[in-house]
Amino acid sequence: MIPLQIPTKDDELIALIKAELFTAVIGDIMDKSGFLNQFLPPQLQPLRSDMVVVGRAMPVLEADVVESADPGHNPVLQKPFGLMLEALDDLKKNEVYICSGSAPSYALWGELMSMRAIKLGAAGAVVNGYSRDTNGILELNFPTFSYGSYAKDQAPRGKVIDFRTTIEMNGVLIRNGDYVIGDRDGVCIVPQEASSEIFRLAFEKARGEKLVFQKIKEGMSAKAAFETYGIM
Repeated sequence: MIPLQIPTKDDELIALIKAELFTAVIGDIMDKSGFLNQFLPPQLQPLRSDMVVVGRAMPVLEADVVESADPGHNPVLQKPFGLMLEALDDLKKNEVYICSGSAPSYALWGELMSMRAIKLGAAGAVVNGYSRDTNGILELNFPTFSYGSYAKDQAPRGKVIDFRTTIEMNGVLIRNGDYVIGDRDGVCIVPQEASSEIFRLAFEKARGEKLVFQKIKEGMSAKAAFETYGIM
């Protein structure tokens, strides 16, 4: 039975999304709703194929740097990781550390960061670059989406220069509090202001797809199924 209202509490909503939805159906609904560019780069994949991330975005802005003896004029850039430690410690329950802004050529996430995120109740990490300490992250079972495993560290190459600020990835704007949904088929961003209607329609479509699947299994043609249910 389709709920009349989407749960207002994040814990309940996230549990329902994990139980019934997936990126393909959410993406279809966003397409029909006029949100045509909400998927992050296809290179972003889970470290293990069954990992799923659902939570609120905590956007983190990274910048490439060149290590030198010149301290420069920005005190943030004089710190080993910029504001990375502050950003990590600011994670809240059900939030996703989602980072972009630098060249995707080094690791932006690792095992120790995962452990801290778990302690804070975070939902996962999505980084526009690589992750490292793969065995450790897999052992922690922390949902991590990246370009893959690569040990090259960010410390001398990149620094976090801001967090809880709007970032851009693959032409997608990611604002603090937007929903981040990721599975083995990709990662999409659901704008917070439109999320209730998008999720309502997505639950409706997902449940409808199960019905269509059963009808096709029973012998209904694809054409008849689409004409009857409007789903394919």
